[in-house]
Amino acid sequence: MTRRRSATRLAAAGTVTALVLAACAGPASLGSSDDTVTVAMVSNSQMQDARRLAPMFEAENPGIDLKFVTLSENEARAKITASTAMGGGEFDVVMISNFETPQWAEYGWLRNLSEYADQTPDYDPDDFISSLRESLSYQGDLYSVPFYGESSFLMYRKDRFAEAGIELSEQPTWDEVAAAAKELDGPGEPGICLRGKPGWGELLAPLNTVVNTFGARWFDEDWNPQLTSAEFTQAVQFYVDLVREHGQPGAAGSGFTECATQLAQGRASMWYDATSAVSTIEDPEASEVVGDIGYARAPIKVKENSGWLYTWSLGIPASSDKADEAWEFISWMTSKDYLRTVGEELGWERVPPGSRSSTYEIPEYAEAAEAYGQITLDSIDETTPSEPTVDPVPYTGVQFLAIPEFQDLGTRVSQQISAAIAGRQSVEEALEQSQRYAEIVGQSYQEDQ
Repeated sequence: MTRRRSATRLAAAGTVTALVLAACAGPASLGSSDDTVTVAMVSNSQMQDARRLAPMFEAENPGIDLKFVTLSENEARAKITASTAMGGGEFDVVMISNFETPQWAEYGWLRNLSEYADQTPDYDPDDFISSLRESLSYQGDLYSVPFYGESSFLMYRKDRFAEAGIELSEQPTWDEVAAAAKELDGPGEPGICLRGKPGWGELLAPLNTVVNTFGARWFDEDWNPQLTSAEFTQAVQFYVDLVREHGQPGAAGSGFTECATQLAQGRASMWYDATSAVSTIEDPEASEVVGDIGYARAPIKVKENSGWLYTWSLGIPASSDKADEAWEFISWMTSKDYLRTVGEELGWERVPPGSRSSTYEIPEYAEAAEAYGQITLDSIDETTPSEPTVDPVPYTGVQFLAIPEFQDLGTRVSQQISAAIAGRQSVEEALEQSQRYAEIVGQSYQEDQ
């Protein structure tokens, strides 16, 4: 399927989503006055901190009022996609990622930010970590800028591992992790927490890295789906068995936020997820395990370097009529000064990680991030989004497939696998249905070849 046809289908699907979410959100969360910049963002902890500090921006920019629409990850992805695709104009700033940015730039849905960035004194876009900057660019220009960047790693309770006499390898394998989870599992203290909540950006984020490192792939080079292959089945069965047997209660409803709470409150021995989780896990105001957590590279099976590459970034929809004002806010929220402000006002452990190289040169941050700073940078540097699998594939991306259809396909597949985690069907049944979904996408690309 061509990009134009994909964009058209995505926009049409987005219309329904926009209507549904608008009805749920209510009139107070849509639209803006003449002097208001409306910002749509995900309700993660780092974004909540930005909202908390926003009055400082308004005080420095008295002609700009900010209005925030904060949503859960799944809701934010759906609503922002629908609004931007249809040119709705209700948002002036949108929080997106390296999945959407290059695709939407090609469709003409986003403003080019390179000219803004180059003309903003001391903004220094070259300071952004190069892999993130490249992932947010189209034809050499930035179309969104990173608020924070992340790969994935394993977080584990050092005290529980020590008590059990368990030592992890410097590069742990999934077999090691599963054995440790079994050993440490107990009443009220699951051995591991893993996402099970449906969503292409929820359950499939960690699961896709497992799929990749187990030697599986979504499509072969000719766009034939491989979701019922032996490798794919083994990877998903491993993940489902691990979380069902040694994971948290209600795993099918657990996403990033729920697992962060589990580990922060000492109710899990391990958690495999985003490196950005440190902003919660190492925050004394939110966590009971500060200083008790060890960090290890993303576990592997066959393929090495299984960690993902992701960034929550800020862009300006082409439909916004307040692009200049929107950039003023974006440049503030992604600046070197903002990162220092977070550290000085809220605590250095809450600084949005993995966006700017210079952050890791700040002495106060380097001290606060001693346990996880270097492994975060190493994990980001070691990601292989252009070669995500053992065998060749026609797509890029580690925890996602960088094709427009993946928003719908990934969500549908995640719903099937989440149902298997909940015990409502077998892994085989989940993947048979998922294979049928993938066949439709694969055929559209085969027709276009």
